[in-house]
Amino acid sequence: MPDAPLIEVRDIVKTFGSVIALNGVSMTVRRGEVLCLLGDNGAGKSTLIKTLAGVHRPTGGEYLVDGKPVAFRSPRDALDAGIATVYQDLAMIPLMSVTRNFFMGREPTRGIWPIRRVDFASAHRITREEMARIGIDVRDPHQAVGTLSGGERQCVAIARAVYFGAQVLILDEPTSALGVAQTSMVLKYIHLVRSRGLGVIFITHNVRHAHVVGDRFTVLNRGRTLGTYEKSDIAIEELQNLMAGGKELAELSGALGGTV
Repeated sequence: MPDAPLIEVRDIVKTFGSVIALNGVSMTVRRGEVLCLLGDNGAGKSTLIKTLAGVHRPTGGEYLVDGKPVAFRSPRDALDAGIATVYQDLAMIPLMSVTRNFFMGREPTRGIWPIRRVDFASAHRITREEMARIGIDVRDPHQAVGTLSGGERQCVAIARAVYFGAQVLILDEPTSALGVAQTSMVLKYIHLVRSRGLGVIFITHNVRHAHVVGDRFTVLNRGRTLGTYEKSDIAIEELQNLMAGGKELAELSGALGGTV
């Protein structure tokens, strides 16, 4: 369905025994947009992205990809459907080379069975070219990925997902532990990915980072959707208040004489 959202969830519910982690979350992700998923700790962000990524199966509600209902049984099912998740820990091995991390488990090979071997020449060339596309000069693709900056490692993980055919990128707090320059690098790359027509779900606590690249903002609170807002319809301060419980903070500030 060409006009259907890349991802749509309708009233998703996820329970763990008697604990309700998600209680009716709805959201859509379209081609060529960045949807920012905002919420404080315990809002349900982690459970939602793991549900989207095939780690958890929803207890109720509908999950559609390209307009068709799906029921992922594993993260591999989600990857096969073009949904790639880049977690905070990046799933990288610091002592392995940039190339090895880029192609982990998907290395190009040459030769014929039973004598096949990894085509390192092609792997190194592709790694260097894909990183150059985003402005990162990997002079030596043999170098350990742990020698790169935090922002560069984030970009390696994102570039890997894009190269292997992701249509939707789920980014879990990609700027949380980065400095100003590294954060700028990652945000620029998110903008580049969007311009290629991919859909991006950007999970963050930082409203200012979200506002730089976001097109729409979905705010979660205690497993529910508080609302989804277009960038032109809501200011940074309003988003911050929704995330942090603006009404409660205002009441506390008044009680303490405006000191909060």
